[in-house]
Amino acid sequence: MRIHFVTEGSLGEYWDGGSRTPCDVLVFGFDGLGEVDFAAELAGETQKLEDMAILSRELGCTVLAGCITDSCGIRHKSVAVAENGRILGVTDMLHIGEQDDIKSGAHLKVYATRAGKLGVCVGEDLYYPAVAEALALFDADVIFNVFGEAEDTIPQLMLRACAFIAGVGIGMCARGIAQFSSPEGEILMRCAKKESELFYEPEREYRITSVRSRGLGRKKREDY
Repeated sequence: MRIHFVTEGSLGEYWDGGSRTPCDVLVFGFDGLGEVDFAAELAGETQKLEDMAILSRELGCTVLAGCITDSCGIRHKSVAVAENGRILGVTDMLHIGEQDDIKSGAHLKVYATRAGKLGVCVGEDLYYPAVAEALALFDADVIFNVFGEAEDTIPQLMLRACAFIAGVGIGMCARGIAQFSSPEGEILMRCAKKESELFYEPEREYRITSVRSRGLGRKKREDY
C-alpha cells in the first residue's frame, strides 16, 4: 500500500500545483476540504465533495480529507472518504471536550476500498484507544487519523499506543507533520514536510488470549 500524505494546503492547491504522485491512498489534513456545508453542497452552491470525488477518479486512488462539516448548524470535525469518482462516506469525531461549537459524531466505519479496509479515526479520538480497538475488530487493515495541531509529544505517544493495543498500523496526517506507527508501536515514518510518502504492507497477526475468572460455571471446580 503506497500512502501519500499532504499535511498543508487544500485539495485544489494540490491539484493546481501539478502534483500527480502515484499512490493507493492520498491523505489530507483538515486544510484539505476546510469548511463543508452540507446544505450548500446539496444546493450546488459549493462543490468541495464533488471536487474530492473527481480527484479520486482522476488519480485512481482512495482520497481521505479532513474538514469541518456543518449539518443544519451542527458542526463536526470530520473526515470524508472518496474513491473512483464517488464519496464513500463521512466519519465524524466522537469525543468532544469543551468546544461548544463542535458537536460529537455518531458512528465509526471501516471503508472497503481497492487499497484495503481503511478505518478512520478523527482528531482527538486518537486519545481513546477503544476507538482504534473497535476499528480493528471491524477488520481494518490500516487506520488513518487526521489530526489538527500536533504541538507536543502526546499525539505521537497515543498513535504508538493505539497501534500497539489494536494491533493495526496507524497513520497520522496533522498540520505540518505526518507519521506512521506499526502494530508493534514503532514509528516507521515521521516527516515534517508538506508532502511525504510511505509504502506499507498491512500486517495481520492474531493472538489467542485467556482470562481466568470466577462464576459462570455449572458446577464447582477443584482443579484450579
